[in-house]
Amino acid sequence: MDDRPRNLREMLAEAKDSSELMVDLAYAALYFGDPEMADEVGAIEETLSDLIHDMRGVCIMAVRNPRESDGMSSVLQVISAMERIANDAVDIARIVTHKVGIPAELVANLSAAEEISHRVLVNEGGRLAHRPLSDHELPVQTGMRVMAVRRGRRWITDVAGDLVVVPGDALFLRGSPDGIGRLRELAAAERWTPPQITGDPFVTDLDRAVDVLVEMKNLSEVAVGLAYSALVLRDRGLAAEVRQLEDRLDEMKDRLELWVLRAASGTPDPSPLRGLLHLSQAAEDIGDQAQAMVWLIEQQEDVHPILGLALGDSDEVVIQLPVATGCDADGRSLSELQLNIEPGFTVLAIRRGGAYLYRPQGHTRLLAGDELIASGPDEGREILAGRCGWRLVDPGGDGEMELEPVSGPS
Repeated sequence: MDDRPRNLREMLAEAKDSSELMVDLAYAALYFGDPEMADEVGAIEETLSDLIHDMRGVCIMAVRNPRESDGMSSVLQVISAMERIANDAVDIARIVTHKVGIPAELVANLSAAEEISHRVLVNEGGRLAHRPLSDHELPVQTGMRVMAVRRGRRWITDVAGDLVVVPGDALFLRGSPDGIGRLRELAAAERWTPPQITGDPFVTDLDRAVDVLVEMKNLSEVAVGLAYSALVLRDRGLAAEVRQLEDRLDEMKDRLELWVLRAASGTPDPSPLRGLLHLSQAAEDIGDQAQAMVWLIEQQEDVHPILGLALGDSDEVVIQLPVATGCDADGRSLSELQLNIEPGFTVLAIRRGGAYLYRPQGHTRLLAGDELIASGPDEGREILAGRCGWRLVDPGGDGEMELEPVSGPS
């Protein structure tokens, strides 16, 4: 473990990325019924546990006087939340490794989530083969990002842009389902058909439970994204929005449990329904951890500046952009803009008139004066800014980017 980052800023960024990767892989393992991928979630958790232990030690050593304790306690609180999110990912993965049981309806409906996990095998002759990932800019071109690569029996989870893809590699990605067709074309893979719901006797309470659980998955992921955004931007409005999402997740979990119990009464073998309860608990707890992070903002507690720096250093960046009058985005819907394809950003929220619209749907039309809060690949920031009517500039040469209006429509 000597190659682990020792700088606290790097360690925090690594922990954030690892916990999010674990959640992505856990849902992917569930979707594909892949025990090996589920086992990988546990392996990452072991490494993350060591990293979290080291971070706590660094935090304690960094406090030189009582005045610094409040700021460092905020770092410890975020570390604990990341640890809990990772534990929730392990619980999701155990549905596969322990064969807890999951209805076919849920697996099929996961393809309707806001973002989905996908697996593609790279074939000889595909444009992905024998070239580094950075050549393709998949987050920008397809709206999907590589979470992990399985090469034979070896897993590669620390995926860098210089990784050369070879035929036979299995790429595990996450992002917009709209990019699957283009992705499989680049890999020279066969046409893919998502799982279909087969005939099943449960069509009422179970259907509703599955629909709610997919929404809980989406909301919990949005809550975490907004929580990190609130910490980076020091935004109390975003923190309040996270709390509302957490309240909704609590209510949805209560309803789902009732529907699962009703569905179980109509089948001689309710065992496939146990996974629904495990998933709802995990999704609800992920929302709880998002709320724990924004509590710091709500209570106006001292937030150590290293949190903003570290969260900005992770694989995905959070950017807040106003929509300029006459720009490419002004007056167009999100489905028309396809920002999730190019530049590969997910719109977490839109601030309009002092209120937030979280995880807006494709029909949502952007208006001049709206503020977008979006997460995506660092290499797509300039494209997103340009489409909103701005140019990113670094006048001080210190990496602190500022917005400069683009002359004329983008």
